Amino acid sequence: MLKDFVKMETFLAVARERSFSKASAKLGISQPAVTQQIKYIENYLEAKIIDRKKNGIKLTPEGEELYKVVTQLEKSIFSLEKDVLKIIKKEMTFRLAASYTIGSYVIPGKCLNSIGKSIGNDIALTIDTSDNIVKGLKERKFDVGLIESPVMDHDLIYREWFDDELVLFSNVKLPKTVNTEELYDYKWICREEGSHTRKLISEVFGELGVSCKSFDVLSEVSNSTAALQSVKRATKNEAKPIVSMISKYAIAEEVARGALFESRIYGYTMSRKFYIVYSKENKNNVFVDNVVNYIIAGKCDS
Repeated sequence: MLKDFVKMETFLAVARERSFSKASAKLGISQPAVTQQIKYIENYLEAKIIDRKKNGIKLTPEGEELYKVVTQLEKSIFSLEKDVLKIIKKEMTFRLAASYTIGSYVIPGKCLNSIGKSIGNDIALTIDTSDNIVKGLKERKFDVGLIESPVMDHDLIYREWFDDELVLFSNVKLPKTVNTEELYDYKWICREEGSHTRKLISEVFGELGVSCKSFDVLSEVSNSTAALQSVKRATKNEAKPIVSMISKYAIAEEVARGALFESRIYGYTMSRKFYIVYSKENKNNVFVDNVVNYIIAGKCDS
């Protein structure tokens, strides 16, 4: 059975995601297919390996033992894949695409170099909107995309990467938290209509009973870099601060050295997820696997 690593991969996904539906999305297969493969393993072992709970799933003692074995097998496969890459010696440029926030502020240049070394090839980074990245993946212009909005498409696999948070920021000091009523006291640099960030912010503000139409809006910009620079270069006005919403990662360095200041809405965290996305056709592509696993392992952070 261990020779059939596809089923073992399914088991690992369910065990790690603690969810059949999340494992299904991660693997790019239907949920019934995930269930069927788990049942096959249980029938083969003549033992129950997963208990379904209201708040997710839990491994049985037999499931825990199997997880240890399969994890070791996975590590061996990853190690052997690196040897395979050395044998292939395929001359190529790996095409990585990232949304503006991720490409400009999350993925450092040294990470691109280290990813390139891990597959023995150059990395070309394209920075664009999440919509265009998904379109480019479908048209085979990119190998892997890093996006901040789950622009869903059934031909693609979406892997949850890590959590992001949108924060209020200005070039003058703000309170650590602000009430919703105080949002009307600021001058705003907003994201343009139609952007996913604008949609998320509008949905949250709608839930909080905040009307964006009543804001004092100075301008609308197309991406996080434009928002950051617009606020940073604006004339400082402590009486009526110029503000915008942006990923906390985009302004982390500026906040650390006191050039910008961040704040949060009292009692609310405006969170979203970053995703790694690639074509189902590349599910077993050794180069794609290597890059995706490298990024998920957090090696870019080291």
